[in-house]
Amino acid sequence: MSILNENYTLSNGVEIPKLGLGTWFIDDVKAADAVKAAIGIGYRNVDTAQAYGNERGVGEGIRTSGVAREELFLSTKLAAGIKDYDGAVAAIDGSLQTLGLDYIDLMLIHSPQPWDDFRGGDYADGNRQAWHALEDAHQAGKIRSIGVSNFLQEDIENILSTATVVPQVNQLLVHAGNTPADLLAYCAGKDILVQAYSPIAHGEIMKNGVVQAMAGTYGVTVPQLCIRYTLQLGSVSLPKTANPEHMRSNTEVDFEISQTDMTALRDLDAKDYGDATAFPVYSGK
Repeated sequence: MSILNENYTLSNGVEIPKLGLGTWFIDDVKAADAVKAAIGIGYRNVDTAQAYGNERGVGEGIRTSGVAREELFLSTKLAAGIKDYDGAVAAIDGSLQTLGLDYIDLMLIHSPQPWDDFRGGDYADGNRQAWHALEDAHQAGKIRSIGVSNFLQEDIENILSTATVVPQVNQLLVHAGNTPADLLAYCAGKDILVQAYSPIAHGEIMKNGVVQAMAGTYGVTVPQLCIRYTLQLGSVSLPKTANPEHMRSNTEVDFEISQTDMTALRDLDAKDYGDATAFPVYSGK
């Protein structure tokens, strides 16, 4: 059975495919073709964000894919700088309009802080307001499931202090070399599914000798090993690519990493992201 046919079930009963297509850095003008190519290969889970600037193209790809909308799972994210109720309400409706879709399967708060103050000031009230807007859109049927991204335990507990809906998802930077074990355990305890973005460490893990050698022992590529690792952690894996050959290769993960090797990958510390260190999520904050 292909990984493309396997799902997790969120706490509210909504099914989400285990493997998805990340679309960060795919230009809006190229996004529709990339999404259609992925859906043609068999992907049913596509992830975008307001901040990516490609919602229009992603929505076009969904609408023109030839696959029924209800068979596809689309996620987007509320821009990190929106920390008030009215702004969040307007942005949610803006995403629906830009995507050209009647509903969104999953919408996340992209970050607990605006990007220019990542892991910085106190945005507790703003996050509660943004969450309330997501809850209302969820209640109205505009969004099937709601969650957060880049949220630490204290950020989630802040949301929970006034929430009527527990986040169904927390999308995090998770890869061999960066496994936040305590946060993953906390999310599991709250029945919050983790989605692993950048499972190939923004490409930098390709240079890691330990990971290269281990991939060789399984007769797979480094990306395949890394995707399989995040899946065996129990997370959704969201490798990002616009290349159909890479999309296909990323689905060929029908092998099992041994417990010994899982432990080695979990204990690995590889957080050098090269030029990508300029982005807040890779900065080590």
